[in-house]
Amino acid sequence: MKIGIVGLGLIGGSLGLDLRNQGIEVVGVSRRENTCNIALKNGVFDDASTEFAILKNTDLVFICTPIEVIFNTLQAIIPYLNNETIVTDVGSVKASIVKNCSLLWPNFVGGHPMAGKAKQGIEAAQVNLFKNAAYVLTPIKSTSSKAIKKVEKIALLLGSKIYNCSPEIHDQAVALISHLPVMISAALIDTCIKENDEKLLTLAKNLASSGFRDTSRVGGGNVELGLMMAKYNRQELLSSLSKYRQNLDDIITQIEQENWSELERILAATQKARPDFVITS
Repeated sequence: MKIGIVGLGLIGGSLGLDLRNQGIEVVGVSRRENTCNIALKNGVFDDASTEFAILKNTDLVFICTPIEVIFNTLQAIIPYLNNETIVTDVGSVKASIVKNCSLLWPNFVGGHPMAGKAKQGIEAAQVNLFKNAAYVLTPIKSTSSKAIKKVEKIALLLGSKIYNCSPEIHDQAVALISHLPVMISAALIDTCIKENDEKLLTLAKNLASSGFRDTSRVGGGNVELGLMMAKYNRQELLSSLSKYRQNLDDIITQIEQENWSELERILAATQKARPDFVITS
């Protein structure tokens, strides 16, 4: 089997490392020659190039570019693919991508490995990034069952937990548990940096510890990715933000009215529910 990866950042690089460790031939494509050189030096790929021609004779291609260029990337690589080549992506928004890409390439399978970390780029690539992580596939009625099974097989080789759902349900779910937290976290940091009292702000920075670190992490992450979440999953994110605002307003009301018993009930309910949302190995 020969697998191609277009977009040599954290996800693309980590895919390359894990797939090569499985004995699979992996080639990579990047816009930058320097990125290709780093990837080869670090043993991420068998070969890497800035030219799409390297994708000839691949059985499967992962598009690991930013969301906004996934469709254009698929258009660009098609002349180099065999008719049987399966193409999948790793974008965190699926509905528009799957709809458009499936019309362009019948063997397209929408995918989203739920893995990542704060550091980005090829230098951040690591082995086992996808182990025990959720890997969501979003087939539609026209998606080839053979193509789905092939991508599932690769996801299993990565040690991922496979989930199948429609692109629309995927986007609603990630709006709640991925895109919403980014915006909430960003708002937290924004609230702090807009504090006008310099002495208070300095002290707050010095006192910030694990609680602030945990809740601010995703808000201090990749700016481009956060913007793409908002732009391409706009309606679902707005819906989640609206529900969050209602719950925040409810908590504000309980504190304003000194309704400590109701606040305790809310905190007890969230304490009990949190483990259901935290994936453990």
